[in-house]
Amino acid sequence: MNNINKYQNEIFFLLKKITSKQRKKFIEVAKEFYTTYKNNGMIYIFGTGHSHMLAEEGHFRAGGFAPICPILNSDLMLHKNTIFSSVLERRAGVASKLLKKYNIKSQDILVIFTNSGVNQAPLEAAYFAEKIKCKTVGISSESYSKIAKKSKYKKKLSEVVNYHIDNFGPPGDALINIKNKYNVSPFSTIAGSFILNSIISEVAELAKNDKPFPFYISGNMPNAEKHNKELMKNYIKRNPHIQN
Repeated sequence: MNNINKYQNEIFFLLKKITSKQRKKFIEVAKEFYTTYKNNGMIYIFGTGHSHMLAEEGHFRAGGFAPICPILNSDLMLHKNTIFSSVLERRAGVASKLLKKYNIKSQDILVIFTNSGVNQAPLEAAYFAEKIKCKTVGISSESYSKIAKKSKYKKKLSEVVNYHIDNFGPPGDALINIKNKYNVSPFSTIAGSFILNSIISEVAELAKNDKPFPFYISGNMPNAEKHNKELMKNYIKRNPHIQN
């Protein structure tokens, strides 16, 4: 029970730190999301390894923002080939090739999740977006970025995106120390989900009078099917992960 309490306390402390130090950034990014939506743009979310879960977190879920589209590739996830995916996210050209398939435009936003903030694929994604004049939001741990081995770019994600949000996680991600030798119980997925959904909550406030309200309803709730279908018809051609 002691480690459970430690983990809980660490989580609460870090989430409060994220909010207290970066509330203004949340609001700024929320305004960018809303403006993008009103201008008929999309919010694309990219992450490799475990960070790909945060791309899926934003996609077609109860309370989720309709114009969000995840950037997904099985080779960059862990379920298909763990070792290969870890190698691939450090290989040049992979991110650019993948992003081109999504036809991202200058009026869109690219959100990039990477805990270490230094690997090749996330940095390449940021530079790809910069080249096409697409705004970028990066979420990573600055303390981790300072000590992690850099890619060929020799940069941290925070140095190349338009908006950067620090998840305040420790180097190595895990929070609980065992025998002064090992660390377990990571934080970045919890932090990333909290950051994304905090921003989305502010977007919803801006969109509260819009019709249709641009957020999905749980399929188990009354009138959800009609509402969700109305939203999907606006994005089905631009989000390849929505199928007829």
